[in-house]
Amino acid sequence: TLPKLVPGWTNPIIVGRHAHGDQYRATDFVAPGPGTFEIVYTPADGSEPKKMQVFEFQSSGGVGMAMYNTDESIEGFAHACFRVALERKMPLYLSTKNTILKAYDGRFKDIFQQIYESQYKSQFDAAGIWYEHRLIDDMVAQALKSNGNFVWATKNYDGDVQSDIVAQGYGSLGLMTSVLYTPDGKTVEAEAAHGTVTRHYREHQKGNKTSTNPIASIFAWTRGLEHRAKLDENADLLQFCKDLERACIETIEVDKHMTKDLALIIYGKDMTTEHYSTTEDFLQQIADKLASIRNRASL
Repeated sequence: TLPKLVPGWTNPIIVGRHAHGDQYRATDFVAPGPGTFEIVYTPADGSEPKKMQVFEFQSSGGVGMAMYNTDESIEGFAHACFRVALERKMPLYLSTKNTILKAYDGRFKDIFQQIYESQYKSQFDAAGIWYEHRLIDDMVAQALKSNGNFVWATKNYDGDVQSDIVAQGYGSLGLMTSVLYTPDGKTVEAEAAHGTVTRHYREHQKGNKTSTNPIASIFAWTRGLEHRAKLDENADLLQFCKDLERACIETIEVDKHMTKDLALIIYGKDMTTEHYSTTEDFLQQIADKLASIRNRASL
């Protein structure tokens, strides 16, 4: 029922962000004037260090940055992506800029390809899905033209940016789920992908009514509990998670109850307070819907 900014996205897009290294663990600095920016790699085995000149700053100075990643982390990310693609039965695309960063991004491309060929290709073929590497700029264009239905493996910064673009393209950041996987798939951490809604909380502290969207936070709990249910083979808990997620969706799509952020997407400048619920009322509407779903199931 929510209008999409990208109407063609009729199926989900799962963005896999490699949450390690790159810009987020980089060393950056300001060069105040003329000088030489060098990087040195010193092997642990005592062999000859390798020194590389990055840039010669002239009179104006500038900025510099050095970043890294590890084979172990890239391999773990690849396994997690391949497993999610198989679990969801969606094709997997890895996007990099290996034409420019031939060694750095090329390492991602080579590791993914080697692991795919040696460990996952037969499973992908059997599931009727595939894996491809694409340049990041080409992948962004293809994603916008697609109808969704794929897993998109990205480097750290690309995933940070593209996950928000994808979420907004579907309607709202407040509806996006975020799950952190370990390579073996046994440990997960689920969270709401949006911020901490500090402004809303300050209004709540003043005693003012707010209309804060709880969907992403609820789904963070259900995705965590769902994984716990699978580990414990707890069918009742798994069903509860499915029922609660269904209750959230039906409260919006069937009953037309929603928070202010969602009402704004539908009604725009014509939105009034009649079009949305307060935070407390919306949570109660979800609770009522959940009770109705659970009661029908027990009949």
